[in-house]
Amino acid sequence: MADLITVEDPDDPRLSDYTGLTDVELRRKREPAEGLFIAEGEKVIRRAKEAGYEMRSMLLSAKWIDVMRDVIDELPAPVYAVSPELAEQVTGYHVHRGALASMQRKPLPTAGELLRSARRVVVMESVNDHTNIGAIFRSAAALGMDAVLLSPDCADPLYRRSVKVSMGAVFSVPYARLETWPKGLEQVREAGFALLALTPDDKARSLDEAAPHRMDRVALMLGAEGDGLSTQALVAADEWVRIPMSHGVDSLNVGAAAAVAFYAVATGRPES
Repeated sequence: MADLITVEDPDDPRLSDYTGLTDVELRRKREPAEGLFIAEGEKVIRRAKEAGYEMRSMLLSAKWIDVMRDVIDELPAPVYAVSPELAEQVTGYHVHRGALASMQRKPLPTAGELLRSARRVVVMESVNDHTNIGAIFRSAAALGMDAVLLSPDCADPLYRRSVKVSMGAVFSVPYARLETWPKGLEQVREAGFALLALTPDDKARSLDEAAPHRMDRVALMLGAEGDGLSTQALVAADEWVRIPMSHGVDSLNVGAAAAVAFYAVATGRPES
């Protein structure tokens, strides 16, 4: 059973995992280096725990202690009870959901390990907006994608904002980082995947025409908001595909485009 500890000093060193959560640059460097990430809100905390992530500690305001009692009773980790005002002082923002947990990261699988058993893979290039990362993972989980591969410069899926937007879906879709870009795409092709680059370019075939749901193994490539896929990534692809647009709209937000494309890729997929 976890120890329930009331803390009244915002500088208490036991709360160090939760300090400065709004400082993106600091947290982006610190969390992977220290092997932790922050889960926010009851649902996300429970999903992280169910996915097998070890909890380092929890930070709760008083009203959440009873709600999280079953989790608290199973934990060997400390639980810090704080006022909403103190939580804001420590984290740098008003913690609306009143519940935070510091979780221990797991070692990432290699791309090769994921590719052996996957049939439908998402490949992201330079996606650095944490909201988009979270939205893409949520759609990938909901629409049957098997795994996510990230270029070396993609944002961290376990950053607090990504986890929150994904509603914990980052815990249910396995992911790995490619070691090089775009050379790492050769490994994907060698594993038997067709590399489809999603782009609004007029030279691309529509998803209906390309019919990716009939292909045995598909890796759908997505670029960053605004810039899209780089020239190098487009050259490395086997085929360019697009979502047809109407009413003069040239493209969708990458999160919305991903959801549409995932449905087209996964629908009618061959049985394993």
